[in-house]
Amino acid sequence: MQNTDNSNFKHVFVCGLPRSGTSVLGRNIARLEDCTGFKNTGVLEDEGQFLQDVYASDHERGGAGSFGFDPRTHLTDASDLLTAQNAARLRNCWEPYWDASKSIRVEKTPCNLLMTRFLQAVFPNSYFVVIKRHPVAVSMATQKWKDSVHSLNRLFEHWLHCHELFEQDKQYLKRVYELSYEEYIKDSDKFHREIAAFIGTRVPEPPKEDTFRYVREWRNPNGRRVPERAMEETTGAHNHKYLDRWSNLLRSSFFKSYYCYIAGKYEPRFARYSYSLMERPGITKNQLRAGPNIRAVLSPLLCLGADMGAWIRRLSARAKEWLRIRSKAILPVLFVDKIRQSRLKKQETRSGQKCSRIEENSIVRFR
Repeated sequence: MQNTDNSNFKHVFVCGLPRSGTSVLGRNIARLEDCTGFKNTGVLEDEGQFLQDVYASDHERGGAGSFGFDPRTHLTDASDLLTAQNAARLRNCWEPYWDASKSIRVEKTPCNLLMTRFLQAVFPNSYFVVIKRHPVAVSMATQKWKDSVHSLNRLFEHWLHCHELFEQDKQYLKRVYELSYEEYIKDSDKFHREIAAFIGTRVPEPPKEDTFRYVREWRNPNGRRVPERAMEETTGAHNHKYLDRWSNLLRSSFFKSYYCYIAGKYEPRFARYSYSLMERPGITKNQLRAGPNIRAVLSPLLCLGADMGAWIRRLSARAKEWLRIRSKAILPVLFVDKIRQSRLKKQETRSGQKCSRIEENSIVRFR
């Protein structure tokens, strides 16, 4: 395909699995000098996948924790979708959402991780910023989305499958910058400077005053409140929470055999990416291999059971969502509005109670 995009614009694609820190990283890169990202689009996380009709979205390909297994997700410069018409269509779909006065366009979508070669063919002057995060944190955070519930066994496999495909594609890319979520939260300022140098710009001075906007999130009608110009702060609290939970599963869960089995199964493959499933729990490889021979037979059956249980929960969540959408379409508008108002009142009540508890705790600490 001969590309007809002769503009001098740079295109920066933020890549990484869902729950890997791509959203905050993408917004922070878009705050660099002469950079523009999608905002106030009305779609989830202002992601480009929902603002185009050239390729299928993550949700259409199985959702978080599963989309990488769909062959349609892995797009390269040999894809049937890579035509002059589709390339022009994709550029035209995204261009209205970027600030025309800025020369560096930023786009963040999780499936970018498996579309780098395709995107490079459509946007020749492209840069890829790829972030990875500990597989335990990514997998457990993904499980919190009810319609994307999968077993840890399948989520670990999905993490590896996606990153292994990217490793194959990386050799064909001209400009790639890689970092880990764990490193980013320790010193985000350092990485902002390095990424700015990588794409040919600078980190702006912190604003003395700032405004805020809301980013639409899944299952969060109010959205996330984010600063307009100031860099968003990062924290390692969530990582610690997930790793502590994983440690408890390995040590004291009723299904300890299952978790030890998958830890031993995936440990060598995760080690290639400098991650360990056993470092925090302090469990050795010999301990994982130890145990009666029945574990060798029982553990694969537990994996199958975990997959089936996750499938049932996922099916139930999606059935409820389907019923909600159908009911909304059938019921009178006034009745739907009353239900929505009732739900909002409950949310406001819970928020008020939470704020009261925080204030009470603050007063106690002050005393």
